[in-house]
Amino acid sequence: MTRQNNLTTGRIYEAVISKERRGEYLGATVQVIPHITDEIKARVRDATDSVDVAIIEIGGTAGDIESLPFLEAVRQMKLEAGPQNALNIHVTLVPYIPTAGELKTKPTQHSVKEMREIGIQPDILLCRTQMPLTRSVKDKIALFSNVAVEAVISAPDVGCIYEVPMMFHDEGLDELIAERLNIWSRAPEMAAWQRVVGRFKNPLRGTVKIGIVGKYVHLKDSYKSLHEALVHGGLDNECKVELEYIDSEQVEQQGPEALLSALDAVLVPGGFGDRGTEGKIAAIGYARKNRVPFFGICLGMQLAVIEYARDVAGLKGANSSEFDLDTPHPVIDLMPDQRGVRNKGATMRLGAYPCVLVPGTVAAEAYGSLEISERHRHRYEFANDYRETLSAAGLTLSGASPDKRLIEMVELRDHPFFVGCQFHPEFKSRPAAPHPLFARFVRAALERQTQRMKSEGRKQPESTTVAN
Repeated sequence: MTRQNNLTTGRIYEAVISKERRGEYLGATVQVIPHITDEIKARVRDATDSVDVAIIEIGGTAGDIESLPFLEAVRQMKLEAGPQNALNIHVTLVPYIPTAGELKTKPTQHSVKEMREIGIQPDILLCRTQMPLTRSVKDKIALFSNVAVEAVISAPDVGCIYEVPMMFHDEGLDELIAERLNIWSRAPEMAAWQRVVGRFKNPLRGTVKIGIVGKYVHLKDSYKSLHEALVHGGLDNECKVELEYIDSEQVEQQGPEALLSALDAVLVPGGFGDRGTEGKIAAIGYARKNRVPFFGICLGMQLAVIEYARDVAGLKGANSSEFDLDTPHPVIDLMPDQRGVRNKGATMRLGAYPCVLVPGTVAAEAYGSLEISERHRHRYEFANDYRETLSAAGLTLSGASPDKRLIEMVELRDHPFFVGCQFHPEFKSRPAAPHPLFARFVRAALERQTQRMKSEGRKQPESTTVAN
């Protein structure tokens, strides 16, 4: 997907104001209807021009002031498209009250009422709930929501998020959508999802414990893409990945040994600002010295460079100029053409960029290719002035831009797995196609676990063969 696939209120209003300033409305008073709603519809059409089916999600809750222009826009789009070319699916809540021992339909009834008041009649209801809805509950919701009972779909909590497609298939949602939109299609192939869920629920090679050392750990969804990419790596290695979120500020206070010694691997993700960075650096140093598999992403790679510069290359006081403008050794810095740009957004490297890998490195082995493309979101870069110094000290610069101007990956050759990348590989990982760096990282965690268990005299979990 591209930036066209994400519409924010700010972008819509900015576009409308710019058009008004250019005189495109011929002096007419700019209003929410039709100007804002027309802009929303135009953006949706531009983003979906080359596809057969578009899923348009409107965030928020029914009745929110912020989402009203968007809801009005989709109301108009359905009228313009016709009933066989568009349908409204409303996600709603059916809470379970433990003290009463029953599911309550009132929130759903009121939510549908709000939607109908603004002119949208839901065609299908996806009912978020703790347990599957009984037929009697579905009948009640259908009666008070003016929705066919077969269009009231249970969306209960599941132990594995990848069960959701199979759950909706069992509820008949896929057939219902195809029927309402007059789409002819064959029966769905669910084997890939079944295989993913089977590996998730019944891992053949036990569990590995991986620590994510960050400063946003109190809101775990901050690392949702990372979380899922690590799960994908576990699926590829037929093992379960248990994640422990560790506050980097606690590492600063307690030391890395107390918090990291029980882990099979350590990952340091991206972030902005200097809070907690010394704790991340301490965690990286612990992983390097104790041969614990380490994976650094974005800021995680930059801090690995800083730790190595300080502790191995002898560059006392090395740091990033993001955190310390007076550092004697800015091993992480803005590129010369970024300096003096006052708008921070203009200095960010965003989107996909190509990268060339060095043959014989862990990165090249993991990818199985020397030319890759990955997505970026950062401002600061590996400072080219320190390439020779850090390379001479043993740091392998394993990936760079095709023009060799930007360092994209670093690693250590004499370590089980010590890899840092400037990009965000988690964005490209998929359950049936795990990202190679995450698959290789989890494999290294498994190997460390095996070595530790052998040294402690513990028995390995038995592997079994399952035929498809």
